[in-house]
Amino acid sequence: MAASTAASTTFSLSNLSLKLDTAAHLTPHIAPLLTTPPPPITTILLNGNTLGVPACEALAPVLRSLPTLQTANLADIFTSRLLAEIPSALSALLTALLACPALHTIDLSDNAFGLNTVAPLVAFLKAHVPLRHLVLNNNGLGPHAGSLIAEALEELAARKEEARRAGREVPDLETIVCGRNRLESGSMAAWARALRRHPGVRVVRMTQNGIRQEGIATLLREGLRGCEGLEVLDLQDNTFTMVGSRALAGVVGAWKGLRELGVGDCLLGGKGSVLVFEALAKGGNKGLRTLRVQFGEVDGRGLGELVRAVKGGGLEGLRRVELNGNRFVEDDERVVELREVLEERREAVGGEEGEDWGVDELEDMESEEDEDEEDEDDEKDREEDAEEEEKEMKAISMLKVADQEENGPVAEKVDVDVDELADALQKTI
Repeated sequence: MAASTAASTTFSLSNLSLKLDTAAHLTPHIAPLLTTPPPPITTILLNGNTLGVPACEALAPVLRSLPTLQTANLADIFTSRLLAEIPSALSALLTALLACPALHTIDLSDNAFGLNTVAPLVAFLKAHVPLRHLVLNNNGLGPHAGSLIAEALEELAARKEEARRAGREVPDLETIVCGRNRLESGSMAAWARALRRHPGVRVVRMTQNGIRQEGIATLLREGLRGCEGLEVLDLQDNTFTMVGSRALAGVVGAWKGLRELGVGDCLLGGKGSVLVFEALAKGGNKGLRTLRVQFGEVDGRGLGELVRAVKGGGLEGLRRVELNGNRFVEDDERVVELREVLEERREAVGGEEGEDWGVDELEDMESEEDEDEEDEDDEKDREEDAEEEEKEMKAISMLKVADQEENGPVAEKVDVDVDELADALQKTI
């Protein structure tokens, strides 16, 4: 039941809902891969099936025989499997993939890893120098396993550097997708260190992770600030408040090539959104095309700053703004103004109407704030900001201490297992 591209470079069992427990179950479905010499496969799609340990062990030598393999989609391949099965099954597959020198993209989304089953993945990430694109959505990691993943990527950076010094041509890690994984603030120090070691990262998507404002500030200031080639940043459905907004405003200008910024459902607030839009108005992100700030408690003040940034040239490349669910009315004159500017830009370049252009539908707007609230006393604002800054620094300091105390012993124990597994994996290739 394999499906291939016209050039026969893609092998697919995608979403066939196969239950492959044994080698006998597997073999009829992978017959096209068993030829001699092996086919010139560049992409293999196994997602949406369920594989047992014997099936994975049978598949491993087949994967190892594919020197041209570049992309492996292993998302959702352990549904209905016992947690005890996953480490052995995953280890068999990832050990084999370590032997694929062209493999640069792997998707392991929708597999339940967690702290007890993450060791094979950590070992693979530490060792696979060709890796460019990593996709891990909805894996149930939690902050402890999330920290181990980040630490593995930090080790990967060291391995890449070693390989470059040895004269090998080694790609940067360009894409990190790690959403819906409950990473929380407790893993952000580790993720900041990892990102600092991979300054060539271009795409970071870490949505819906329960990261609070202190963790967001750590991630932005201590990690992403150094990724000057960043093109896509999606942190939607985490918590910014004033602390995270101030951190974003302080670093966003460093990303000259930023094309997409997603901070929707992040509780920027009125004052926080003003800081972010004022930073965007400075002109460091003129290539930004898509801005997502829906359900962020943005009020009239923030909307006004956004319109000024767009019309003043700071966001001259902006095409799409998502504003639904904020605190101003749908027919606010500034919304009308924004729609007109974006429509003029679309017509100027001959763009087609659709979700790539304009303002989204404003169907869930909250009541407009009182004008008196929008005209808060400047001195009071400065006092509040000073208080928030002091609280922020204390919170971040406490976060780092708590992270070291809470995660240290657990991470150390798992790291022993991971290092042993990494050594074993290396001996097999």
